[in-house]
Amino acid sequence: MDTDPAAIVDEAVTPRRSRRAWLRLIPVFAILALLFGVPWWTLVYSSVEWPTPVTVAGTVLFAGALVALPILMMLGHGRRHLDRAAVAGDVLLGVAWVLFVWSVIGDIARLALVLAGVDNPTRSRIVAVAVVVVVAVLLAWGHYEAMRVPRIKNVDVTVPRLGADLDNTRVVVVTDTHYGPINRAKWSAGLADAVNGLDADILCHVGDIADGTVSQRDNQTAPLASMRAKLARVYVTGNHEYFSEAQGWLDYMQDIGWDSLHNRHLVVTRGDATLTIAGVDDATARASGLAGHGANLAAALAGSDPQHPVLLLAHQPKQISQAVSAGVDLQLSGHTHGGQIWPFRYLVRLDQPVVAGLSKHGDRTQLYTSRGSGFWGPPFRIFAPSEITVITLKSA
Repeated sequence: MDTDPAAIVDEAVTPRRSRRAWLRLIPVFAILALLFGVPWWTLVYSSVEWPTPVTVAGTVLFAGALVALPILMMLGHGRRHLDRAAVAGDVLLGVAWVLFVWSVIGDIARLALVLAGVDNPTRSRIVAVAVVVVVAVLLAWGHYEAMRVPRIKNVDVTVPRLGADLDNTRVVVVTDTHYGPINRAKWSAGLADAVNGLDADILCHVGDIADGTVSQRDNQTAPLASMRAKLARVYVTGNHEYFSEAQGWLDYMQDIGWDSLHNRHLVVTRGDATLTIAGVDDATARASGLAGHGANLAAALAGSDPQHPVLLLAHQPKQISQAVSAGVDLQLSGHTHGGQIWPFRYLVRLDQPVVAGLSKHGDRTQLYTSRGSGFWGPPFRIFAPSEITVITLKSA
């Protein structure tokens, strides 16, 4: 009987691939164990001495959540894209994160009770009840903050090269709307009404428009077509567009009257003053493998007058290094959500140079990082409020 050499090689390689896949999952399992294990220990097990039925019920609840979370996330955000599973998984993830954080804080506070001479089980029960109350209040408030129409944030930015005729130009920034499995069509209409009350000269959407395809989310994005601006409406892709159909969203925004700045620029003028508005693809675009996509600031600025000030749209703050090299005057970014759920902002800071607000980079370049107008995943915003930003450009 003849043997296929390719089959022999495949059989030898497949187990190795399987082992590598399982090894990659070990950190995931470790994180899940901490995420659910710490709250379980704080609320259920740690010298609390609840009645046995309470201890058993609590243990079963945490074990069930531990198993359910990865299943729901795979069903909701994997190939099947089941919106109900995504909503359930996202909510569970948010609750688990907040429980974990405040359980850790509760365990630290336990030391104060030890110093105060409070004995167990009273000490552990005080901590457990306090953690549950704080988490419940924060989740209720955080959900309200996530689902409300964003507050308006006003920021003045002086651009020394800006001509006098463009002084007081109003740039309205919307970003990270993340239209997704929760139907926020009503919220989107409220967002459009808020924007249209701001008398924008330039309106920018700085990426992460939606999680899903145009056909899945167009009922939520429809109000974007009604948003008004006097000089320009411009859009660039974020990293989440590259999880679905980035080109589809670029085409969609172009079709509803926005200018999709896919590594290109346009020029706006008022009187004798001129401003170049450029946009680049997200930093992850090239790795997506989508033909013709990848951040290219040189292409975006090709043919522009170097004497004119440049307003750049780039989804991620860490794209600022290229902006500095190119002499950009002001970069607008989003992506960070301001951390969205405290204290996640400190983890975001490990990847990005700025989490929120206005910052200076190099001799000329300024960066404004928005906390975003919507939310991703867990429908909560805790100590990281959403915003619609009104940036008033000031000439020297």
